[in-house]
Amino acid sequence: MPIEQLPDHLINQIAAGEVVERPASVIKELVENSLDAGAETVLIDVLAGGQKLIRIRDDGKGIDKQELALALSRYATSKISSLDDLEAVASLGFRGEALPSIASVARLTLCSRTANGDSAWQVEADGGDISAAKPAPHPQGTTVEVHDLFYNTPARRRFLRTERTEFSHIEKWVRRLALSRPTIGFTLTHNQRTVLQTPAATTEESQRQRVARICGDAFAEQCIHIERETEGIALAGWIGLPTFNRSQPDMQYWFVNGRSVTDKTLSHAVRHAYRDVLFHGRYPAYVLNLTVDPASVDANAHPAKHEVRFRDGRRIHGVVSQSVEVALQDTRPGGHNVAPIPMTRESVFKQGSMPLQSWPTQSRPSSAGVRDTLAAYRSMATAPSLADMPENTTDVPPLGFAVAQLAGVYILAENKEGLVIVDMHAAHERVTYEKLKKGFDDRNLVRQPLLVPESISVAESEANLIEECGDMLAGLGLVVDRAGPGSVTVREVPALLKNSDVESLLRDVLSDLSEAGQTNRIEDAGDDYLATMACHHSVRANRLLSIDEMNALLREMEETERADQCNHGRPTWTTISMPELDRLFLRGR
Repeated sequence: MPIEQLPDHLINQIAAGEVVERPASVIKELVENSLDAGAETVLIDVLAGGQKLIRIRDDGKGIDKQELALALSRYATSKISSLDDLEAVASLGFRGEALPSIASVARLTLCSRTANGDSAWQVEADGGDISAAKPAPHPQGTTVEVHDLFYNTPARRRFLRTERTEFSHIEKWVRRLALSRPTIGFTLTHNQRTVLQTPAATTEESQRQRVARICGDAFAEQCIHIERETEGIALAGWIGLPTFNRSQPDMQYWFVNGRSVTDKTLSHAVRHAYRDVLFHGRYPAYVLNLTVDPASVDANAHPAKHEVRFRDGRRIHGVVSQSVEVALQDTRPGGHNVAPIPMTRESVFKQGSMPLQSWPTQSRPSSAGVRDTLAAYRSMATAPSLADMPENTTDVPPLGFAVAQLAGVYILAENKEGLVIVDMHAAHERVTYEKLKKGFDDRNLVRQPLLVPESISVAESEANLIEECGDMLAGLGLVVDRAGPGSVTVREVPALLKNSDVESLLRDVLSDLSEAGQTNRIEDAGDDYLATMACHHSVRANRLLSIDEMNALLREMEETERADQCNHGRPTWTTISMPELDRLFLRGR
């Protein structure tokens, strides 16, 4: 066939293949236009899963009569006017493709009125043909109606699923949009039945209620509000407690400058922050909004704008991971920002427990080490019982005071609310683990030269990556030299990991670097080793503790970061309130 210029109508239909995948895509594009127009409320009406009718009405600024037809033209937009604008896009839509693409595969009606307009004006588009503007009754704002989606492209229509499936995709996107803009009211109806209605939320409590409406009450009751700004990067939203975890990453919402996105760098950063408070194979839940300079993020990386690209992904990764990790540090009884007791390697186990030179490689628990740890607990101040405290006192600690030990496994304590049950091994494991981590921070990093450097075959691209990141890897204790186009030589590893599988460790590091441009694999491997040490040197089941020893452990839990979970992700304590106990025994009936 000879080379020919494609007609505009066919060009729009090709563009529709990228932008308009299904009815949910139409709603996403149109609602984003409403948000860019400054709408405070958005009404979304759907019939037959969006295949018969999609109606979006907003109370935004509206469109002038002279610009209505232009709005349905290809590459016509009010969002950008120069390359500088494109490199710092702050709006949700800017490509000027959505409306003409939708109009090319459906019957579209556009009606709008500005604040200064005497009346509203309406245009219609059918198969790409745009009618003349005519007056119509309409308040300030814009209404877009899309009838018979894909009526003129039957091949595309055959790929649509059932009405129920298509509406589930619509509902998912509306929920995402409602989470991204909590100060805007959304109403979604399907077949004249209201499915979702979220009024504008301006306070933290009302925003929590919106999160509960969309993500469920269980998440809202077990989440932490986070709001932090560092070096011009602001992170705000809600992160679930480690005890509220999922089998799939189905409740992870990321918004960058108000735009819903999926990004490997951001997901990896949060996963790293949760690394030692979750079971392996479980996923955290969160709703997070990242606000950065628009010039530092490329929103034009995907036709449908589902993905973004950061100019400095490592910096973004570090800020996000640190912000979430700091928020999780306070998941301890009472949630107080109590400064943890400074600990060093020498003070983790008291004198006489094990030789300092051998304990980092010790693989079996030492009875002397556990015995001396308990002796340290006995030396702490003897705590009173709750019965000894005045009734109006405010000095009762969050975990209260120990009263008994159950089956050699659980500590039973009493606080002001009721009964506290503590898994003593899990609790002591977290306390010990945090002490070990403080003894092996970056300042104490020691590299161990390998007696026989290990040569590893890698792809040429991976060898290039190692060469580029050599300084960063050396800072983590891993010294790797390039030996050829497709081979590298590992010469030094962190002393803590000298007995690890060097090849597997390096390949995991390469996987992280290629996926997220950042690796925490070495740190995680070290933490796994320390976690094993903490498990081996923690109080075991069936070990009898005195009341003083139990109270000392409770006090250390209250001062230890992330003490609500052990380093395997199991909860360390729970509570049963007096009203719950009364209901169990039918008291007051």
